[in-house]
Amino acid sequence: MTDDDDLAYRRQVGERIRQIRRQKRLSLQDVEARSDAEFKASVLGAYERGERAISVPRLHRMARFYDVPVDQLLPVEDDDPGVSSDGSAVAQKVIIDLVKLREAKGPEAEMVTRYLTIIQVKRQDFNGRVLTIRRDDLQALAAILGAGVEETIPRLDELGLLFRPAAG
Repeated sequence: MTDDDDLAYRRQVGERIRQIRRQKRLSLQDVEARSDAEFKASVLGAYERGERAISVPRLHRMARFYDVPVDQLLPVEDDDPGVSSDGSAVAQKVIIDLVKLREAKGPEAEMVTRYLTIIQVKRQDFNGRVLTIRRDDLQALAAILGAGVEETIPRLDELGLLFRPAAG
């Protein structure tokens, strides 16, 4: 890992820490006061800007302070579905064809449509053609479809909802 990679990752971690703090509606000074100065505003600001690296034990204490799992303070690779939290690998990138979804009928299609609309609003992703499913989204879709994560991709395919790029 180069120094540039290290700096980029520190900034990503810092942005994630800032997002969690803001979701908790806390200012830097609020965190300092409520943590009895364990997390000083100036140091927390330096973490959030990526100017300072945070140690693993300190990250763990911060997660306890914010009452979130430690992994929530780390950046997520959005372009890689990765591994689901149950440890199973997601072998392929899952892309939903939103055009086909609009044409789909039935109760399963309606539930999937409602959930994917929530994702689009949350991400502010309104391209209208495709939507890439992240590993957490896939777990939620598995629950909606009453299937395991491994069965969800084939089920989405059976419903005709997977995006298939046109052969070039």
